[in-house]
Amino acid sequence: MVDKAAIARQFIEAIPHARALGMKLNKIGNGEAEITMPYNAELVGDPRTGVIHGGAVFAVLDTCCGAAVMSHPAAPGGTATIDLRIDYMRAATPGQSITTHAMCYHLTRNVAFVRATAMDEDQELPVATASGSFTVEGL
Repeated sequence: MVDKAAIARQFIEAIPHARALGMKLNKIGNGEAEITMPYNAELVGDPRTGVIHGGAVFAVLDTCCGAAVMSHPAAPGGTATIDLRIDYMRAATPGQSITTHAMCYHLTRNVAFVRATAMDEDQELPVATASGSFTVEGL
C-alpha cells in the first residue's frame, strides 16, 4: 500500500520556494494538510507596518491546498493549481507566524476542489480564505 501522506510530505518539503519561505508541514493525510510559515521580515510587504506581503500568504495557501490534494485517498499522485481564489480578510499581525489548513472536499476524474484558511497566532479571524481547483493526474 502506498503511503500518500509520506509521498506528499517528501514532495512539499523538497519544493525550493517552500524551503525559502520557511514552510513547515505540520499535518497531512486523508485530503487535509496544515502548513505553518514563520514570520520573516524579508517577506514584509509594507515596511511601515511590518505586515507580511499577500504574495507570501498566497504561496503558503497554494502549497497547503496542493498537499491536501496529494494526500487524498482517491488521488493518484501529483497535482497542479488550475484556479485559486484568495480572499484577504485582514492584515496578518506583524511578528506572528501564519498557519494554513486545507481540505480537499471533492474529487472528480480530472479535478480536485479545495478550501483553505490562513490564520495568524491571534486565531480570532482568518487572515485569508481560499477556494480552488487542482488537477488530478491519472484517475
